[in-house]
Amino acid sequence: MSFLSESDQKEIREMFKELVHPVKIINFTQALECTYCRETRQILEEVAQLSDKIQVEFMNFLENKEKADQYGIENQIPAIILEGEKDYGIRYYGIPSGYEFSTLIEDILMVSKRDSGLKKDTRDSLATITKPVNIRVFVTPTCPYCPSAAITAHRMAMESDMIKAEVIESIEFPFLAQKYGVYGVPKVVINDKVSFEGALPEEMFLDYVLKAIK
Repeated sequence: MSFLSESDQKEIREMFKELVHPVKIINFTQALECTYCRETRQILEEVAQLSDKIQVEFMNFLENKEKADQYGIENQIPAIILEGEKDYGIRYYGIPSGYEFSTLIEDILMVSKRDSGLKKDTRDSLATITKPVNIRVFVTPTCPYCPSAAITAHRMAMESDMIKAEVIESIEFPFLAQKYGVYGVPKVVINDKVSFEGALPEEMFLDYVLKAIK
């Protein structure tokens, strides 16, 4: 059974006409003790079939532990990484379903264009960052506001080599949701120091990022 309907495939193919450069999707997966690994693989396979500019590489987490360590993947499986000519620090932990499927599609378009799409003022501010920034965005598939926060974080990671942005499906990783006090989504945690809830405008999101490194 396909995840994408024929109409979905047609719509996404049309969107993927905008793809410019190749996109590599790396999916760390495993056969046991992973609720949505099989479904995540199916989604990524079906999406990749819609454009010859998309390549998907599947890696068994346990068999490729050294590679997982290089990407900073601990035990959040399934894990998705999007790369262009380099690793931009874009991470997604969990199945990209529901509203979060749009995050995956937007990320593919962004990486292919090699353009974060952020405003010039935001780009200029991010260019001044010299300390590592880790943005965690907690989401659920049923949250209509979550993709906005997720995509903004990934855009910032795309723009700055100092930023890594992890979108985490909080229902699949309750231990992380509990650790970071997630009671509503989207919840954004930056460098384990600063946090906020809700989908904020780009400028306000940036303010929290700068506040976290002061």
